[in-house]
Amino acid sequence: MNPQYALEGLNFFMADVQAGIGPFLGVFLQAHGWHTEAIGTVMTLGGIAGMLATSPAGALVDATHHKRSIIIVAGVLTTLASLVLWISHTYWMVAASQIFTAVTGAALGPAVAGITLGIVREKGFDRQFGRNQVANHAGNVVAAALSGWMGWRYGFGAVFALAGVFGVMSVIFTLLIRRDAIDDDSARGLAGASSPSEHEQASGFRVLLTCRPLLLLAAALAMFHLGNAAMLPLYGLAVVAAHKGNPSAFTAETIVVAQLVMVAAAFFANRLIQRMGYWGVILVTFLALPLRGVVAAMFITSWGVWPVQALDGIGAGLQSVAVPALVVRLLQGTGRVNVGQGVVMTVQGLGAAFSPALGGTLAQHFGYATAFLALGAVSMGSLALWLFFGAALKKACGIHADSAPDPSLAT
Repeated sequence: MNPQYALEGLNFFMADVQAGIGPFLGVFLQAHGWHTEAIGTVMTLGGIAGMLATSPAGALVDATHHKRSIIIVAGVLTTLASLVLWISHTYWMVAASQIFTAVTGAALGPAVAGITLGIVREKGFDRQFGRNQVANHAGNVVAAALSGWMGWRYGFGAVFALAGVFGVMSVIFTLLIRRDAIDDDSARGLAGASSPSEHEQASGFRVLLTCRPLLLLAAALAMFHLGNAAMLPLYGLAVVAAHKGNPSAFTAETIVVAQLVMVAAAFFANRLIQRMGYWGVILVTFLALPLRGVVAAMFITSWGVWPVQALDGIGAGLQSVAVPALVVRLLQGTGRVNVGQGVVMTVQGLGAAFSPALGGTLAQHFGYATAFLALGAVSMGSLALWLFFGAALKKACGIHADSAPDPSLAT
């Protein structure tokens, strides 16, 4: 099989594996008597674990020539950790499952980005990664639709079974990617470097601290995800708590609506990047979230999922392509592209990790509407940061694809 087609197949099936049972976790635990604050806290534990594991995972992807093995092992272990939830619903078992799922799943993002870069090189990365994300979001649509229907028809057990099937298929498509199709130097951003031996000493954390545009990107994404990460599970809980939807079916609907928009957003992302630049595309994503919070607060109804999740799809769909591509652009030639991806994911994961606990606490003490407004307000910080440093960021985002990072930006 053409390695690019196999890569897209992997992204399709990896969608359900990477998220575990994802937003279904909230309604699943709610059905077993859990309160919103406890649900938010246990999801936060998993988020923190994933955040801490992502940068080391990126460094591992840069260092190893066995990137396919990382995906296979992580995919299998992530699937098994999700299946444990079906056996036990105790607090510490659920917490352990979320932590293990997050830690093993942390390697999947950098590994897929590295393999993509190794197959198509930097000049083909934007286009191919956009295709990867179209496949990934399409996989989420199919998985969510099947999970919703099977959960409604057969119960939550079917959702876990489907996760297992997707896990097996992700392993198969990983094995269909030929080992010799991946150039390991290109996969870590070393191709074309003037002095690879010098860059071998670079630290992922040093890259974050010395590359100002990368630091600003990570900080803006952290504030964005602090407001965004809790929106989807919290909105599902709000509608279900108001007895305005079947738990499995409605949760599936929230995912399907957002992911369908993400498919379209990812499909057009590369064209928008060419027209508006990375800075402009990411600005659009930051504008969508505050509006989403207002709409979610005003319309806690079964039909409100359409505007609420459509706005999520625009933001997340464009970011899923623009952010990894911008990191590749900034760090090309350093040999530390994947640890750079991991560092950005770690910092944005810091915001995402605390979002469920913040949203759950606000919802329990002040109501769902207040929680949505507060989460939307928090995310305004990312918009302010992106605009305040707009001049410097626009310069960084305009680096030519065939050039190494500008030393003047690493201050």
